[in-house]
Amino acid sequence: MSMDGFRLDGKVALVTGAAQGIGRAISLALASAGASVVVSDLAAKSSAVDAVCSEIGAAGGTASACELDVTATSRLAAVFDGVVAANGQLDILVNNAGILVRKPTLEITEDDWDRVFDVNLRGLFFCAQAAAKHMVSRGEGRIINIASQRALSASVGNAPYIASKAAVAGLTRALALDWVASGITVNAIGPGPVDTPLLADASPELERDIELRSPVGRRLQPEEIASAVVYLASPAAAAVNGHLLLVDAGWTAA
Repeated sequence: MSMDGFRLDGKVALVTGAAQGIGRAISLALASAGASVVVSDLAAKSSAVDAVCSEIGAAGGTASACELDVTATSRLAAVFDGVVAANGQLDILVNNAGILVRKPTLEITEDDWDRVFDVNLRGLFFCAQAAAKHMVSRGEGRIINIASQRALSASVGNAPYIASKAAVAGLTRALALDWVASGITVNAIGPGPVDTPLLADASPELERDIELRSPVGRRLQPEEIASAVVYLASPAAAAVNGHLLLVDAGWTAA
């Protein structure tokens, strides 16, 4: 296969939670592969979003900023309609926005639970739905959900996060079957521990766990996750659907 199979020239991609960390790396990687990238995040992160757009532009890519709160589900259709109106199409959605509440399970409140699921699962589903409505009309599209290795494994003190990411893996399979006849593939990526702000407050115990249990003995880098996203978004992955691709350096295999 020619390396052209991994190019995304002429494609339009939207990335949620793209102001920093994995979302930023995904946006840069998609733009490097030729896609025009809509970099989206909360209004409070607009300066960081603009910085990502500037990085992409400085590297010769094309990017635009978009204010998007995935929990504001009543407004998602209008946001996605606006993205399509501005860009002419939407080919790729990367559902990257996610949050983590780390505390003892006996201390988890209903608000903690609802907050995690509102972002990690409910917002993800309705973003996918809003994107798919446009993709169905064109007969093609790629939706990539950022799950976690914790969809298949567990750790102490992360119950809502683990439950939400396991649900993302199941939802990915369901949507893959629902939309395959319309030319849309839906896949998920399960990153291992990544060096991002989400793990900035990691406990010494977690750091030791990473050092001892990860086959590579370190946190992964956001760019290592972004490379997998480019693959799943590309023509090279046309026959990959409903799959959870673990990018965890073999942690789950151990």
